[in-house]
Amino acid sequence: MIAPDDMAACRAMIRTGSLSFHAASRLLPARVRDPALALYAFCRVADDDVDEVQDKAHAVLRLRERLDLIYAGRPEARPSDRAFAAVVADFDMPRALPDALLEGLAWDAIGRRYDTLSDLHAYSARVASAVGVMMCVLMRVRHPDALARAADLGLAMQLTNIARDVGEDARAGRLFLPVDWLSEAGIDVERFLAEPCPSPALAGVVRRLLTVADDLYRRASAGVSALPADCRLGIAAARHIYAAIGTEVARVGHDSVSRRARTSRGQKLLLMGRAVGSVALTHVLPQPAQLHARPVPEVTFLIEATAQRAARPQRSETLLEILAQLEARDRSGAAG
Repeated sequence: MIAPDDMAACRAMIRTGSLSFHAASRLLPARVRDPALALYAFCRVADDDVDEVQDKAHAVLRLRERLDLIYAGRPEARPSDRAFAAVVADFDMPRALPDALLEGLAWDAIGRRYDTLSDLHAYSARVASAVGVMMCVLMRVRHPDALARAADLGLAMQLTNIARDVGEDARAGRLFLPVDWLSEAGIDVERFLAEPCPSPALAGVVRRLLTVADDLYRRASAGVSALPADCRLGIAAARHIYAAIGTEVARVGHDSVSRRARTSRGQKLLLMGRAVGSVALTHVLPQPAQLHARPVPEVTFLIEATAQRAARPQRSETLLEILAQLEARDRSGAAG
C-alpha cells in the first residue's frame, strides 16, 4: 500500500511534469490510477536523475542500486522510491521491466544513435514499451496478446515523441531518427546537428516515422478490448491524445525543428470524447483480429518476462557492459 504522503508527492510530480499522462490517468479507476502515477513518478525521477547530471555513469549505477533496494523492500527515503516499492510488492512487478527502462537510460547516457528502425524499436522498447507493459501488470493483465498491444502503444508514443522533438534533441546534440533514413534522404547527420534547420528532406523522414507510429497506434487500439472494462477509457484516451501530437506535427508540414507541436486543453477534451466512442464499441463488437498480431520482435523479451514464459531475455549487451563504456568515456575525457 502506498503511503498517502508519498502518493501526494507522486501526483504533484506528474501534474507538472507529464500533462498528457496526467489527463488520461484521471479516467483510470483508482485501483490502477494511483499505482500508475507512482510508476510514472519513479520513471520521471529516474530519467531526470540521469539526464541532469554530468557523471551519467554514476547516475545509472545509483539507479541500479536504488532498484536493488526497492526490490529488497528497503527503498531509499524518497517518495517516488517508496511508492514504487509498494507497487512492486503489491503487483509482483517483474524486475526485467524496470531493468529494461534502466538499460534504455544507459543508452541515452552514452549518446547512442540508431542506425535502423529496428535499432530504434529496441531503444523504444526499453524506454516506453516497458512502461506500457508495466501498466498491464497494474491492471492484473498478463496475457501475451494484451502485452504485445501495450508494447505497440509504447513504441508508437515514443516514435511520436521523437518526431515532435527533432529540433529540441538536435540542439542538445542528440539524434534519434534512424541514421539510414537520413542518409537515404541525403541529410548529413553531423552537419544537421551542427546547425539544425528544417528542410523538405527532413520533413519526409519525420513523415515516415509518424507513418510507422500510426500503424502501431492501430495495432494498439485492438488491445483495448483485452483490458478490464473500467481501464479501457483511460488507455484509449492516452492513445488518442498522443497520436494527436503526430497530427499536429503533420499539420505544420512535419517541421519539428522550428516549432514543437502541442495539443490544447480543448483538443484533449475532444480527444477524450473520441476515446469514449471507441471504448463503447469494444463492448459490442467482437475482439479485432489485430489483437492477436505477432509482437514487434524488439519487444518480445518484455512480453516473455511478464507472461513468465521464458527464464531470461537474451540481449546483445548487458547493462554492465554499457556502464563500462560510460566509465571509459569519462576517463578518456578526464585525461584529455
